[in-house]
Amino acid sequence: MHKFFDKKLIKFVLVGILNTVFSAAVMFLLYNLAHFGYWGASAVSYVLGSILSFVLNKRFTFENKDSVWKTGLRFAVNVAVCYLVAYSLAKPCVRWILSSTALSANVVEQISMLFGMVLFTAFNYVGQRFFAFRETGRAAGEDTN
Repeated sequence: MHKFFDKKLIKFVLVGILNTVFSAAVMFLLYNLAHFGYWGASAVSYVLGSILSFVLNKRFTFENKDSVWKTGLRFAVNVAVCYLVAYSLAKPCVRWILSSTALSANVVEQISMLFGMVLFTAFNYVGQRFFAFRETGRAAGEDTN
């Protein structure tokens, strides 16, 4: 359990807060001032937020010394897998949990999206820590002689 709950988790949360503020600012500025529209503003925000997340988590959170290309590819795969798994699980779980309520489909879908965000964050932390930025060779301080 100490592998999950240590200073890296705190750094990950701090980076996540900064990244959320940055992404939201970009999205709403592009939407309201540059008139990019919903999909354009959110897509550009997501791409820029992912780049910021990669740089900060590689250097600050996980202090990873591996190649940018190698970790970048693993990071992209991790984000895609975590997104697909989190949002594929969230909707049916929330529908099942709330099936006996009188909530509208729209409300259930929005709760599903929030739950998907929570799942994504948890899966993403594990994926970044143990896959995208895992410690290998010299980066882990091992003697390679």
